[in-house]
Formats: sequence, C-alpha cells, structure tokens
Amino acid sequence: MPQKIIIDTDPGQDDAVAILTALASPELQVLGITAVAGNVPLALTQVNARKVVELSGVDVPVYAGCDRPLARPLVTAEHVHGKTGLDGTDLPEPSVPLQDGHAVDFIIRTLRDHDAGSVTLVPVGPLTNIAEAFRRAPDIVARVQQIVLMGGAYFEVGNITPAAEFNIFVDPEAAAEVFASGMPLVVLPLDVTHKALTSADWIAGLRAMPNRTGPAVAGWTDFFERFDTEKYGSSGAPLHDPCTIAWLLQPDLFQGRRINVEIETEGRLTTGMTVADWWGVTDRPANALFLKDVDRDGLFALLTERLGRLP
Repeated sequence: MPQKIIIDTDPGQDDAVAILTALASPELQVLGITAVAGNVPLALTQVNARKVVELSGVDVPVYAGCDRPLARPLVTAEHVHGKTGLDGTDLPEPSVPLQDGHAVDFIIRTLRDHDAGSVTLVPVGPLTNIAEAFRRAPDIVARVQQIVLMGGAYFEVGNITPAAEFNIFVDPEAAAEVFASGMPLVVLPLDVTHKALTSADWIAGLRAMPNRTGPAVAGWTDFFERFDTEKYGSSGAPLHDPCTIAWLLQPDLFQGRRINVEIETEGRLTTGMTVADWWGVTDRPANALFLKDVDRDGLFALLTERLGRLP
C-alpha cells in the first residue's frame, strides 16, 4: 500500500520539484496539497501549487491555508524565488481548481477520516498550517503517523539570519509548537540540503528530456541557483524540499541522529534558530531524527528517474 501523505508548501521552485517527485512516485499517495504563505504571499503560493499539479497531470486537490504566521508579520523570499515564487519557467494560469474550504480544515478532516497512524505530514514551508491544525483539533496530533519536514540547521547555521533557516524563522511560534507536539519528527535541515547541490550536467539532462516536466524544472533551477551560487560560492544550488520526498522513498540515502531540537522564539539575535543538541549535552529527550548527510549522487539519480516519469 502506498504511504499516504499531505504536502504543506509555499512554492517555491524547490517546493515544485518536491511536489512533482511525490506525484511521480507510486509508493506515495498524495491526499492533498495545502498552501501556506512563505516564500511568497498565499495568493501566489496557492496558484503556484495548482500550476505544479497541472504540470504533473495528476489529479490531487489543492487547498489554501494561513496567509500569515501565528504571531508575526509575514517575511517572504522574492529575492530568492522571484516575484511570482516560480520565476524561471512560465506556466499558464491553472485550470486545476482551488478547493473550497480552508487547508487547516482539510488537514483536520483528513486525519480524522483515515486510520490513526496512517497519514504522514510533509511540510516544506513555514509550519503555520500544521500548528494551527493542532491548535484547533488537538485530537488529531495522536493520529499523525509522522512529520517529515524541511527546515532548520545546526552546522550550517542560518540562511535568512545568521542563526535561523527561513522556514523556521518565518513562523518560529508555529515551529516551536510542532516540535513540542510529541509527534515523530524527521527533520531535513540545511545540513543535508546544502549537500544536495545541482550541477550543470544534471540541469542539461533535464532540459533534454522529451517531456514538459524536465525542461520546466531546468528553467526553475537556472533561475534560483543564481542566488545560492553567488551567496555561497558553490557550483550549484541546494534542492532543499525534494529531500523530504527522497527520504520517504529511499531513507537509506540519508544519515543522522535522534536528538532533541528546540525552537528559539525570544532571542534578540537568534529568533527562529533550531537549537539542535547534536552532541547530547543536555538531558532533554530526543524528539526528532535530525539528518546531516546525504548520498548526493543517489538523490539526484532518484529525482531524475521520477521526473522522467511525468508528462
């Protein structure tokens, strides 16, 4: 039986690759895609999610969720992803409809309708929708199989502030609540994703694919890698969010430790920091599998094979 998942997302070019990889994978059953404000405002993330679903040719519902963090003004990342959030490849306005109702209500309803422990949440943006669902319906927390998220950093420190990774920084209160929820957590931080670097050969291979998906991903990658290569001096850009889907498909590609992770919400200089007790210097119990290493070549081979399955 395929693993049932909900993807919570703020597309984002790398979010789009994550969505496409999931929809191309028979091992996964994507029950729905929930949009949240993050890389760009909600009005754009929900449209972008529908564009990506339409590109995939797969029938999956898309819901719009929270348009701002729980307790803070929204911070966005057009400087990375462009004014639309999906700059680099022009896709038509989607015919895939936006579903009626709020994404948070969809998450709650889905977790109640399916067997307890059968649905995994895959957030690859700020954790606002997930925290709000847990607030509104505490009974669903125990029904989640696991949460596999992209966010945080320890060895790689921050990418939006010196101490904080973007997804956690945008809504640290939501992240703190999710990390304290008691749910099994799998965390794909910058420590992993900064090792998942694109290459010119990989992008050229996508562009040469005979489908429409490969060239679309090549265009997105060409656009957003300019920011990271300039910032880090690297030869490619990290594909952050697809690492979550890759872990679900091939967890043996990754290595990490079960550790305690807390979220800083009050620091003068460290708000949004994932305080990861990698070395076990506290007595706080482990609450997350915090991944640190990835087989880069194996990861990109998997992504290439799956993206090649789509129209």
